[in-house]
Amino acid sequence: MSKDDGPAWHGLSGKPGQHRIAMKEKLHSERKWGAKTADERRAERRCHLMSAAIKIYGERGFRNCSVKTVCNAAGLTERYFYESFSNGEDILKQCFRLVTSELILTMRETADNAGGHPRMRVRAALLTYLERLRGNPPAARLFLVEMASISRGADALVSDSLDEFGRLLLDILHRESEGEAVPPLLLRGVIGGGLHITRAWAANGFLESIEDVADTALRLYFLVE
Repeated sequence: MSKDDGPAWHGLSGKPGQHRIAMKEKLHSERKWGAKTADERRAERRCHLMSAAIKIYGERGFRNCSVKTVCNAAGLTERYFYESFSNGEDILKQCFRLVTSELILTMRETADNAGGHPRMRVRAALLTYLERLRGNPPAARLFLVEMASISRGADALVSDSLDEFGRLLLDILHRESEGEAVPPLLLRGVIGGGLHITRAWAANGFLESIEDVADTALRLYFLVE
């Protein structure tokens, strides 16, 4: 080291080797805080792929789209698709779970915030459900149409979602806390009937008002009061 190089070490204590370790740790810390981790980048790519899938499946139909179509829409290669999903049906089902869980969460929050009589809380939750579907036609089509007759696994997922909506309805009406249980077939018929009403509404271009559709469905839902 030349004489001129000396000041670079001025004010530092310990041996030079220790300083190199400290500098490496500092650089590692900067990389950690200044850039996304591998897990964060993977989660971001997964989110982009699911958003793209919801959009194109809703616009073109699941059967008309390949994995490559989803990747092109997301701006990612197929390599990144397969780090999160096994095939097209897998991402379709994951998208369906996402749409369903967000709908149920939003409906429950709306009912809780509405307060008042259970009937009014059910109506508030239903209005939110219909508003969300009308506001996002691709997601509405994926939720209402695209899962039909894809596979036994997809059919089972739809069946489970109907049960979830049924439990939500009973929770809002406080029926589970009462002694007399609602017959399971009646509950499934009521929820399934509401789903068919919503499908017909969506297929008709959402022409009827949300209020009219809600009031029609409520005539079914209140059969389980």
